[in-house]
Amino acid sequence: MTVGAVVPLDDLRIPDGFWSREDVRTAVRARDIGTLFRLLARHAGASQTRIGAVVGLEQGYVSRVIAGRKVTSIDVLERIADGCGMPDEVRMSLGLAPCHRPRHPIPGSHRGDVPNDRSWREDVRAATQLWEGDVNRRDMLRQTVFSSAGYTLPALRWFTAPTTQPVSQKGHRSVGQPDIDIIREMTSTYRRLDNQHGGGHARETLARYLNQEVTPLLTEGRYDPATGRKLFAAVAELTQLAGWQAYDTAEHGLAQRYLTHALDLARAADDAGLGAEILAAMSHQATYLGHNATGVDLARAARQTAQRAGLAVLTAEALVMEAHAHAAARNERACTTALHQAEQALDRADRSSDPQWLGYFDEAYLSAKFGHCFHALGHHQLAERFTVRSLRMDERYIRGKAFNLTLLASIHAHHGEPDRASAIGAQALALTSQLRSARAVRYLRDLQTELTAYRRRPAVRHFINRVDVALGQRR
Repeated sequence: MTVGAVVPLDDLRIPDGFWSREDVRTAVRARDIGTLFRLLARHAGASQTRIGAVVGLEQGYVSRVIAGRKVTSIDVLERIADGCGMPDEVRMSLGLAPCHRPRHPIPGSHRGDVPNDRSWREDVRAATQLWEGDVNRRDMLRQTVFSSAGYTLPALRWFTAPTTQPVSQKGHRSVGQPDIDIIREMTSTYRRLDNQHGGGHARETLARYLNQEVTPLLTEGRYDPATGRKLFAAVAELTQLAGWQAYDTAEHGLAQRYLTHALDLARAADDAGLGAEILAAMSHQATYLGHNATGVDLARAARQTAQRAGLAVLTAEALVMEAHAHAAARNERACTTALHQAEQALDRADRSSDPQWLGYFDEAYLSAKFGHCFHALGHHQLAERFTVRSLRMDERYIRGKAFNLTLLASIHAHHGEPDRASAIGAQALALTSQLRSARAVRYLRDLQTELTAYRRRPAVRHFINRVDVALGQRR
């Protein structure tokens, strides 16, 4: 590479030789991230907003770092190193492990691309730091934004760096099956609350439970390898649920952090099924936020993991996530192919031994996904057929029913039936008013916007006004 060439990295163009500069090396060795950001701004022509987008931090937080705020969290330093594409020798001078990130898609990764240098103890430390920071409402966490690149390294680590160390510890407190059963019972309770009341209802309570009750088990407990893996699997499931709740409340950077750590804990537990579920959740979030290519990659990673685990129902779930990402990108052929494969996989699935976290995935859920896909592709009659079928669902999934009703109303709006759309939207509004779910509010607001063109119709005007009164300024 010639001197003066530039290396494109997402939205940041870092000049060749930048990481060899003495002032850059000095800043990195001192962990002076403010100076590093200033040097990036000067030599890479990067604004604070662009730097923030690449490293997954709010512009305001980047500004405060430049003004002198210290960055001490290893987790944040890793995000900065990953986002900026630091060479391994620079990462190590920052006190981080080397990365060796490949540039090919996640599902095509090969073992050995990422060294197995991150132990399960590091995964525990990073997760517990997140829980503590969330409970204490640390500014750094609140300023974290979603970055599609932020899912690359943990997904690669899932495929290429399985744990080889026994998950065991000689602490002063014995941890056994009763402790694991309690975590699973708490997870079941929080999951029910999430489905019936939305992610905002108990998200902070769940974070406190992780910080106050689960952290001591992981860090001070005494457990053998078999117990340790069961413990880690239970904690990974609960951490994934916390991420899902943050996603539902539109705290997307925080949700990404939770899902990332959940995947690392599932890797330490060697639980391929749970890993596939977490990768599918990552895909769901990426597609929702418009990062469709990342949604496809993560769904394919979930499918590959599910197939490795021999779980046909998880393969079906991964395929519908892939189909939804393709539909959002208007790739009809790829979408319909994935939907057909999902139907075939679900037909082959043995549901007799499903884990509790997969109970939501049934014919109604699959029909809803088909409805979303066909609606995105503009096939409204097909979308209506599947969405109507999705409403034959378990009534305990109140948030899911609100989603499906809003989808059906949107389909009628696009089909030129605004009065019918308003009537169905009113049913969705009645459910959404009971929820603390930013996603449910967003879907209703989108429906409200879609119906604006018909505002002169009394039924439509009445519905739009009801949404404003009921939701006010809620997110």
